[in-house]
Amino acid sequence: MRFCLHQREKVWKWPVISLAVFLAVMIVFAVALGDLSQQTRQRQRLALETALNRSIVACYALEGRYPEDLEYLQEHYSFTYDSRRFFVDYQLLADNLMPEVTILERGE
Repeated sequence: MRFCLHQREKVWKWPVISLAVFLAVMIVFAVALGDLSQQTRQRQRLALETALNRSIVACYALEGRYPEDLEYLQEHYSFTYDSRRFFVDYQLLADNLMPEVTILERGE
């Protein structure tokens, strides 16, 4: 009878161990995916900042003044961005001063 009880314990151990290993792998995968998503958002924000600065400088170089607003850049310099993902605050102080630009990521 002791032999049967010992075999019954072995039968239950393997599924439990397999389930624990599977859950551990899934947790590691989820954490890695979260880190990758964060890195992607940071890269997108940096790309937006770079594109915006290039468009602003191009406008100043060609026209001798900074653009009055983002819409001007969108119409005349093909500047685009995902307004659902990012909020861009564009403050023009004067035609000959670089505008203040703040880029914020919108909540999901």
